[in-house]
Amino acid sequence: MTKTIALLACPGVQMLDVSGPLDVFAEGNRQCGRADAYRCKVIAASSRAIESSSGVRIVPDGTIRDELESFDTVLVAGAPHITDAPTQVTMLAWLYRAALSARRYGSICSGAWMLAATGLLDGRRVTTHWNIAAQLQQNFPDVIVEPDAFYVRDGPVCTSAGVTSGMDLALVLVEEDLGQTVAKAVADQLVMFFKRPGGQLQFSRQGNTQPGGRLVLQELQRWVTAHPEADHSVAALAARTGLSPRHFARVFQKEIGMTPADFVEVARVESARRMLEQGQDPPKRVASLSGYADVNGLRRAFVRRMGMTPASYRKLHRSGNEG
Repeated sequence: MTKTIALLACPGVQMLDVSGPLDVFAEGNRQCGRADAYRCKVIAASSRAIESSSGVRIVPDGTIRDELESFDTVLVAGAPHITDAPTQVTMLAWLYRAALSARRYGSICSGAWMLAATGLLDGRRVTTHWNIAAQLQQNFPDVIVEPDAFYVRDGPVCTSAGVTSGMDLALVLVEEDLGQTVAKAVADQLVMFFKRPGGQLQFSRQGNTQPGGRLVLQELQRWVTAHPEADHSVAALAARTGLSPRHFARVFQKEIGMTPADFVEVARVESARRMLEQGQDPPKRVASLSGYADVNGLRRAFVRRMGMTPASYRKLHRSGNEG
């Protein structure tokens, strides 16, 4: 039977959040030899063309004012400034009704923000673009956010990470519906990974964000980033701020949103990343300059933050530079 895919797009939508998944479904039709395996529809607030974040306009196939169809899958696309956009009550109401009546529902990239606002993600494991993952968790505490995953399936809920990850998610859905052989043929035709290695945090630059909190904490964050190899125990960091270790740890987590240990690990992994991307330093030296006593310490932290080993990360970037 034909599966109708509804993709909800709001003003300012990221073009690839729409076109990427839809191209995967369309290729699924071609590879399985059935032009009607999937029928894809872009849904918008009105029949007027949607202006995407790139300025390109998308003509919707239907609107939230139309009589509600029986969709197999309902997805909501993301937009660069979706967290700052005013709440669109009528769009959220349509999304809620459409998702509940569908076999499965989910989001692409920051579209998780809109889906979370309906309450349908409460108690569910989800992912979203790494840059808003913490904000999503803070604003919707009942949602279980997995910031490193490219995509997450939890019951009827299917969510993807940033932008191109929407294609990864669509490919997973094609595999569920049409089988692995068809899904692999789709991946080959679109020149994409069938299963992408690592996680999305390999693309994040968490250590490059602007320092936050009170001035003394901002100065401390700059110091840690500039000197990842130094002693950054809580006692040493507290001494630099003139606060007691206990008070320092409490203030740091409240104002920065992570523990001092987590911040130090992020800064050290970022330092290692730069060396792995740009230079030829041996693993032992990379570990030492990044503040780790040995290669194993760096490896454990790197896998925890990046979802892959330092050796795999270096190989990935070396191949890209040579290609």
